[in-house]
Amino acid sequence: MKKCLLARGVYLSLLILVILSSCGTTSVNRIESGTQPDLSGNWNAVDVKVVCDALISECLLSPLVDQAIKASGRRKPTVIVGGFRNETDEHINTEIIAATMETTIFNSGKLDFVVPPGATREALRRERQDQQSFASEETASRLGKEIGADFMLTGTVRIIVDREGNRTVRTYFVTAELTDIETNTRMWIGNNNQITKVITRPANRF
Repeated sequence: MKKCLLARGVYLSLLILVILSSCGTTSVNRIESGTQPDLSGNWNAVDVKVVCDALISECLLSPLVDQAIKASGRRKPTVIVGGFRNETDEHINTEIIAATMETTIFNSGKLDFVVPPGATREALRRERQDQQSFASEETASRLGKEIGADFMLTGTVRIIVDREGNRTVRTYFVTAELTDIETNTRMWIGNNNQITKVITRPANRF
């Protein structure tokens, strides 16, 4: 009898171990570049690309920006990123939005960017200062040669949430602005609300 109970206990222990190990298995699947599974219905990488491409295309084609580009002559107008604010109810890394917009504008070849305030700019200035003492006169980068930005790019991410029962509609409103730093005049304002998601949750059965 004792042997039978012992054997049954060992069997149950092994069965529990098998079940626990199967529950803890991690599955990883690669996806093609440019695709994004919408797991939660929140803001994702595809949304960033769609919105940034649309806004920057609109920015570069706007009359005032186009006029500034044509009037700049040999030196392209320069832009500095002032930052994007997240005013939604979810975590959105707005630095990714700003960096994507910067890349899109830079790759257009129509505008140049200067390094914004932060660690990179300070590191460059320290290096330039060090070169005055330790680099040869012929190769040292000169002080006072930084290019001042003509425009500042800023923006905001907002959201409208419409909820009824187990269905939720989330519409994202992304605003971007290009401002003349010297005069504080708006060169361009763009609004994008292309991203709308309908999320249906399982009905509560209890």
